[in-house]
Amino acid sequence: MLEGTVANVPPQGGRKHPEQQYIQMDTRNVLFICGGTFVGLEEIIRKRLGKKSLGFGQPTSMKEDAELGEILAQVTTEDLIEYGLIPEFVGRLPVISSLAPLDKQGLVRVLTEPKNSLLKQYQALFEMENCGLDFSAGALDLVASRAMERGVGARGLRGILEEIMLDIMFELPDQPAGSKFVIDEDVIAGRRVLFTAAEPQSKSA
Repeated sequence: MLEGTVANVPPQGGRKHPEQQYIQMDTRNVLFICGGTFVGLEEIIRKRLGKKSLGFGQPTSMKEDAELGEILAQVTTEDLIEYGLIPEFVGRLPVISSLAPLDKQGLVRVLTEPKNSLLKQYQALFEMENCGLDFSAGALDLVASRAMERGVGARGLRGILEEIMLDIMFELPDQPAGSKFVIDEDVIAGRRVLFTAAEPQSKSA
């Protein structure tokens, strides 16, 4: 498929419906992008470059993430083959690129900038109850810091927010219509309960 061919695709699955009509798909003009985490690849690159890996007692924070990004940026096809990928497969992927680890600012952008970001999803749920929701800059920074501590990148953002918003979403239907709520770092840290400090917006005459 990577080199371009006409593949027969069973629309209903090949095992349960062997008598079905196949859909022909021409892959000559299809862009294939293969990605993954490739855990351990950095050690192969370090070995080739003659760099020692971080040992016990060394600081493991943003400095280590920065070094990891620099190491992965020097990956070659020979490294991928030594990692375990067959040469026939690697040879059909002409461009190799590495992605830098997300920093705190990048995680905040993931929370806020996409069209269907997590924050916008919660704001939409609040709007369904005729309420408003906003997050302070300090709250976003704290959520991003917790995600970095867990070391799972952007995947950890949803789990952290769901832990924070679980009780809030449960109590939301009982709040007065027209209320406006702001989640700050005190709410994220559990030092303040959101709804006790919120007041409904004044209605215009």
